[in-house]
Amino acid sequence: MKPLKLGLPKGSLEQTTIELMRNSGWRINTSGRSYFPSIDDDEITCSLVRAQEMSRHIEFGALDCGITGKDWTLENGSDVEIICDLVYSKASFRPTRWVLCVPVDSPAKSPKDLEGKRISTELVGFTKRFFEERKVEVSVEFSWGATEAKVAAGLCDAIVEVTESGSTIKANGLKIIEELMQSNPQLIANKKAMKIASKRAKIEQIATLMQAALRAEGQVGLKMNVKKSAVDKLVKLIPSITAPTIADLYGTDWVSIESVVPEKIVRDIIPELLAAGAEGIVEYPLNKVI
Repeated sequence: MKPLKLGLPKGSLEQTTIELMRNSGWRINTSGRSYFPSIDDDEITCSLVRAQEMSRHIEFGALDCGITGKDWTLENGSDVEIICDLVYSKASFRPTRWVLCVPVDSPAKSPKDLEGKRISTELVGFTKRFFEERKVEVSVEFSWGATEAKVAAGLCDAIVEVTESGSTIKANGLKIIEELMQSNPQLIANKKAMKIASKRAKIEQIATLMQAALRAEGQVGLKMNVKKSAVDKLVKLIPSITAPTIADLYGTDWVSIESVVPEKIVRDIIPELLAAGAEGIVEYPLNKVI
């Protein structure tokens, strides 16, 4: 088959995406100023594309699939297939919110209070549609950056900006009066590419392994030995996806117990496991949970 054309987001999502792909089983190498990273899979070619443009390139077939934010797909109004959400605890992959903000001393309490006002944002198309649906006439202007400062400088009356915690909004003397949408990274694909069996299979492979890598995040494997008489007591202490795996140790009255547990609880349960009779406790990292 022709290689699958995979778009990787250039910029803030770039390194986190490459790390996630590595955990999923693919090694991607970037070099210098090249926009075409190498990948250890002859069935894939990679291109670095700004997240803001990714969905357009995928819709028109320049790329078969790629990773971008839900916000930019909605902004562009792109007709693409959403394969899966990719929510990662790494800062650039956490869910974010696009919010409508005004100065803290503004009398505006809702979008309708901004009739006839100027709004600055990077998310121009989505913001225009948001106000049009509510039949509120506003002027929406594109912001090249430092959007929060534009209100203070008198360049606009309100802004639509992306935030995670809202702390930057408050620090700039603004208040949130409406949340327009929540966004997170997604794997999206060209609809025609999804009708080609070989490409669909490859895209689904990428989706399956990326989601497996995400499920493994913050999880570790825990393995230990214990006498059969203490199994019931020990199992009650161990969380698991379904149930712990228990196997007899040859020629003894001992068993081996193995489970996948949240890494953050290991430090708390190990003393309890020891007190319950566990020995030879081994903790090991996980790349994927499928």
